[in-house]
Amino acid sequence: MPICQSASLFRLLISGVVALTMPMAHGASAADSIQSAEFDLVIYGGTSAGVAAAVQGAREGLTVALVEPSEHLGGLTTGGLGATDVGKSAAIGGVSREFYQRVAEYYRQPEHWTRETVEEFRRDRRRDYNPADDAMWAFEPHVAAEIYAAMLAEAGVTPVLNEPLDRVNGVETRDGRITSITCQSGRQFAGRVFIDATYEGDLLAAAGVSYHVGRESNDTYGETLNGVQPELNTHKHRFTKPVDPFVEPGNPASGLLAGVQHADPLPPSGSGDDLVQAYCFRLCTTDVPENRRPWPKPADYDPARYELLLRTLAAGELMPPWNPIWMPNRKTDTNNNGAVSLDYLGGNTAYPEADDAARAEIIADHKSYQQGLLWTLANHPDVPEQVQRHFQRLGLAKDEFKATDNWPPQLYVREARRMVSDYVMTEHNCRGDKVAPDSVGMGAYGMDSHNCQRYVTPAGTVQNEGDVQVHGFRPYGISYRSLVPRRGECRNLIVPVCVSSSHIAYGSIRMEPVFMVLGHSAATAAELAIQAGVDVQDVPYDELARQLRDAGQICTLAE
Repeated sequence: MPICQSASLFRLLISGVVALTMPMAHGASAADSIQSAEFDLVIYGGTSAGVAAAVQGAREGLTVALVEPSEHLGGLTTGGLGATDVGKSAAIGGVSREFYQRVAEYYRQPEHWTRETVEEFRRDRRRDYNPADDAMWAFEPHVAAEIYAAMLAEAGVTPVLNEPLDRVNGVETRDGRITSITCQSGRQFAGRVFIDATYEGDLLAAAGVSYHVGRESNDTYGETLNGVQPELNTHKHRFTKPVDPFVEPGNPASGLLAGVQHADPLPPSGSGDDLVQAYCFRLCTTDVPENRRPWPKPADYDPARYELLLRTLAAGELMPPWNPIWMPNRKTDTNNNGAVSLDYLGGNTAYPEADDAARAEIIADHKSYQQGLLWTLANHPDVPEQVQRHFQRLGLAKDEFKATDNWPPQLYVREARRMVSDYVMTEHNCRGDKVAPDSVGMGAYGMDSHNCQRYVTPAGTVQNEGDVQVHGFRPYGISYRSLVPRRGECRNLIVPVCVSSSHIAYGSIRMEPVFMVLGHSAATAAELAIQAGVDVQDVPYDELARQLRDAGQICTLAE
């Protein structure tokens, strides 16, 4: 009997391994558990893609280990991003659509509307929501967590949490194949096929697979939207009024305000660099007084960090600088919006290649910046009264993220490493000018890059750079070859998150439902590679496509 078909047998085999999923409450330690175990499929990264891959892998009859370096499971889907970036919902199928169908079923139950009625949600929150729809794309974080937990339990997969990879010496390879990964605790997971489902691409990098960090030049792949793009920043995430960037206004010798990266002239448009999209935390807030807590003031609060914000407000920009999108029960998924907002421009440049200790410092710095920003907007005397009132009306939801003091446990790592394989997804795929003949899922959202930096313009004012939002194209297929390394680099690794794509194409692909789609497809490909005894690069596409279709996956859309 395949282990995935018997939850009890699965747990018996890896009882020591999975003991660390609930350990610390019982005083367990790494020394109390088995130090190694062997699986058909080892998934590193408990993101939405990792969860989908684990569920589908177990359904395919594989023994599955889902290993997550942190305490948090589900990535951004359970970390605050409840306002799903869908594009065209018909392009979402398989395990991914099943998740959103379960969301819809949850909210069809009247007892789950505790802070408002369905009618109030549709009317007051201006949500285009029909309870009769098969899927729902807006949800509270704890609902997503409960659904993921149920799907994993039904599949017989118990995730292993708090097991970060030894990124220096923790990947053992033989004959071009990963044979095992070892975590910093010494725990080892051997496998036949591995999936890197992290947002950072840590396993692929440790395995020696080619990757890129930053924005390619337009010349690299013959694109028009890649690289430095000051002219394309014409949307709402920019300075619309002149704001002085210098500590002493008008005096460049006084230095730059916090949050402005450089005063040097920008390189030519379309030039490549090592910058990635800004990160932030997606906040779950509420306007329900009894469920709302005031914005915490960080212990290291420094008012100088927010002088640029105050000058922007003083210049007359009075739009509240964030984007709270209403979820059920009078909660929000809140994102960046405006010139100085939740996105921490310049704070993430080192993150993709940083070690774990440095990343922890970067994450803490993002939290401090964002908490200080919100406290300033709600309390600082120089913030206009109408803006203060807006930010005093909302606050962190007390009934979400209880384990992390109501603050999201997952930083929104919009972009880090991206694999470079034999097929690179580019702007041409997104626009439909190039079609991947081996699609294993579809992208359906616009090419969306958040800002990457702030600079001083020739006029001596500050401006953001990197925001690109180009929409209006049809869903497009994502090549299977963009999920597997180049031939000769690694024969048994599949990468459904840090896929082989250019910076601007990744701006479209990087959506949570798409990560679930690709996680599902990666697990099916892993099963085929194991059954046929072939490298992941040699999985027969016709059979892969057939199995995906049979499981409800969408690889193409009819005209």
